[in-house]
Amino acid sequence: MIHHHDLSSFLKNGTAALAKGPIALIFAEDEVELDATIRHHIAAGFRHTVVFAMPEFQIADDVADKIIRVTYNMLSAGALENAVNGVMKATGDVWIYYCYNAEFLFHPFCEHRTVGEMIAFNVEERRDTILTYVIDLYTGDLWQNTNAVCIEDAHMDKTGYYALARKDRWNNDLDRQMDFFGGLRWRFEEHIPAPRRRIDRVSLFRNKPDLVFHPDHTFNDPEYNTYSCPWHHNLTAAVCSFRTAKALKRNPGSTYDIETFKWHNSVPFEWHSQQLLDLGLMEPGQWF
Repeated sequence: MIHHHDLSSFLKNGTAALAKGPIALIFAEDEVELDATIRHHIAAGFRHTVVFAMPEFQIADDVADKIIRVTYNMLSAGALENAVNGVMKATGDVWIYYCYNAEFLFHPFCEHRTVGEMIAFNVEERRDTILTYVIDLYTGDLWQNTNAVCIEDAHMDKTGYYALARKDRWNNDLDRQMDFFGGLRWRFEEHIPAPRRRIDRVSLFRNKPDLVFHPDHTFNDPEYNTYSCPWHHNLTAAVCSFRTAKALKRNPGSTYDIETFKWHNSVPFEWHSQQLLDLGLMEPGQWF
C-alpha cells in the first residue's frame, strides 16, 4: 500500500502515478463496509483506487496493497469538493469516479464488461460524462442491523423515482438537465435538507483543464451536467448506496421516527445489473 499522510502530500507527490485512468476515489466517512466497497471497485476494472480515510480506519490486508491511501478527514468543511477538485487539478486527461464507503457502482452489463469498456463506448459517443443515479439500499430488519446496513439483506425501492426540469436563476429550463428524486430521500424528505434530496450524480467524468466540481455534485461546464447528448439517449449507471439509510439511523432527529425502511414497494436487491435495467434505474443507451 502506498500511503500519503495528507491531501497536499498526495497531490504533490502521488498523482504522477495516476497518468492513466480510470481512477476511483473512495471517500470513507466511517468504516462501514469499507473493505467491500474497495473490493467492488477494484473488481469493476479501475486502474487505480485511491481511498481517503482517517488513520484509525482499518483496511483488510487483501485490499490494502492494491490501493493508494490518503489520510483525510471527511468531517472537515468542503471535504469532498476540496479533494475532487485537488485531484482534477493535479491530473490530466483521465476519467475519474468518486463515491463514499458503502456505495457500489453498477453499470449496464457490469458482470462481464469493465468500467474501461463502458468508458471506451462513451467516448465513441462523444460524451465526457456518465450520469449515475444514487439508488438507496437498506436492510430489511433494523432490529437485527441497527446501522441500516447489511449486504446479505439489502433492499431497494422498485418505484417512486421521478425527475423535474432543472431551472436557471431566471426560472428557465436548462437544456438537457433534470433533477432526479426518489428512494429514502423522497420517502423521508422531512429529515433531509432540500439541497440534498437529489439522487443524480455525475460520478464518472473525463477530467479537463479548468473543470470545477461543485458541492451539489454538478460542474462548471453545463454539458457535464446533462443526462444525454442532443441526438439520442446515452447510457447511465447506478451507485447503489447504504449512505442515506445509515445517516437516517445515525441522526438523533430521525432514528426514532423510523422503525423500518421497508414499504410495499421494497424488493430485495439482487446485486446484479439486470435488476436495475429492468426497473429503469439505468439506461444502456446504444450499448448492446
